[in-house]
Amino acid sequence: MKFFKPKIRILWLGLAVICLLYSAMVYMVGSGTYSFTIWLAGSAFFALCFFLSGKGRWMRIPKALRYGAIAVITAVAAVFLVCFIAIFSHFSDKGEENLDYIIVLGAQMRSTGPSVVYRYRLEKASEYLTENGDTICITTGAKGVNETVSEGVGGRDYLISKGISQDRLIAEDKSLDTDDNISNALAIIEDREGSTENLHIGIVTNGFHVFRGVHLAQKLTDADICGIAAYMEPQYVPNNVVRECFGILRDLKNGLLQL
Repeated sequence: MKFFKPKIRILWLGLAVICLLYSAMVYMVGSGTYSFTIWLAGSAFFALCFFLSGKGRWMRIPKALRYGAIAVITAVAAVFLVCFIAIFSHFSDKGEENLDYIIVLGAQMRSTGPSVVYRYRLEKASEYLTENGDTICITTGAKGVNETVSEGVGGRDYLISKGISQDRLIAEDKSLDTDDNISNALAIIEDREGSTENLHIGIVTNGFHVFRGVHLAQKLTDADICGIAAYMEPQYVPNNVVRECFGILRDLKNGLLQL
């Protein structure tokens, strides 16, 4: 197996170090999630590859185990590749003009205001609302144990501070995850309109999150759904994309999503 030849050991070592350093960078953000452990696991995997590629260790493993390991790694890589393609298919969605509603998916609120990820979503929503004067916006998200205010209320107040009229803003403050964000927001729209049929609704979130947001919404409503992708800091794109793959797989398992 060429990937376990001694000459390629430097590649495995380099990848192990990169993953370890990236894990530390993600951890230092203090987002309250444990996504940094994904990169620790990656570092451990590449360190194992480095070890096995030396002194003929790989070839001393029974053939059945070697072939089984390769089959598992190939299958996992294929699954993640499909998820990557799905995510990047909506990575730069720009939405449509004059939507009836936009739904801003919640993210962490801090004592100083929206987290960086959430702020980019709200900035995109503010930009859209300024350019489309008849659109109503629903900000979503409950108050977490590490938050001083609910994400929905914090997002609404941030948009008010950006000059958006309170009459055009609705705060949803009960949802605990992306599925709740969307289903609760759609319920609010249905209560206001009587039905979501024939409505045009945009899902505002960061590019890595748009695919899941749009497809979850499409499964829950007959409305015309589009995505509106907000900015992301490039250095955190790998972490967010890989983490999002796990969200996609979980929603597929629970029957909330279809690829």
